[in-house]
Amino acid sequence: VCGLICIGGDGSLAIADQFHQFGIPVVGVPKTIDNDLGATAFTFGFDSAVSAATDALDRLRTTAASHERIMVLEVMGRHAGWIALHAGLAGGADVILLPEISWNFESVCRKILDRESVGRRDTLLVVAEGAILPTGDMVCMASTKVNEQVKLGGIGQVVAGEIAQRLDRQTRTVVLGHLQRGGSPTTFDRVLATEFGVLAVQLVHEGRFGEMVCYRPPEIESVPIASAIKLLSRVDPNGSAVRTGRGLGISFGDTR
Repeated sequence: VCGLICIGGDGSLAIADQFHQFGIPVVGVPKTIDNDLGATAFTFGFDSAVSAATDALDRLRTTAASHERIMVLEVMGRHAGWIALHAGLAGGADVILLPEISWNFESVCRKILDRESVGRRDTLLVVAEGAILPTGDMVCMASTKVNEQVKLGGIGQVVAGEIAQRLDRQTRTVVLGHLQRGGSPTTFDRVLATEFGVLAVQLVHEGRFGEMVCYRPPEIESVPIASAIKLLSRVDPNGSAVRTGRGLGISFGDTR
């Protein structure tokens, strides 16, 4: 083997780093819809997943308004709330619940009631699958396999059920699931993946193994895989995207 190009998220790249330590010539390319690798501004796949989630929100907004319902959309992202945050901003969500921001049902219900007080009986919520319940628990799918990676999922139904019980309102849950992971990639992802691929091949030709390509605007660069997998990227609760959401009147389920 003259060179191995490993494409994937933190798990795949951790294996690539082990290969490198064993002397196998490997180069990494970051690909995950979660966008949780801190060494790169974006991973390819993320923009396409956000586009799919935004399209779902656009469609749900119509039915929520026509039937005056509370719609809860659960999206992927594991322990990072990037998909929920970006899709929520782009799709006009009223409430966004993230793993990085502690929230409570009282604040969520208050947002719904505030909308009703001005004649809006429809509310659109986006919930990241890794959002932590007010009790401190994560919602996971049951599994009988030993040592299997935790499968997040189901929090959308929990949130919708609690809202329905507290407010006696009609709620509906949509779990977008693997629809976020397939389909036609966006133009941004196509260009980013192409640039990543060209540099990855160049690294192989130059014998610069143990490196991962990354996007550090405006340049495509490379960093050691070992350092790339140590730095995970999560939403900054005080960052510009969250501040933008608050400026738009979006609730993040907290007391602010």
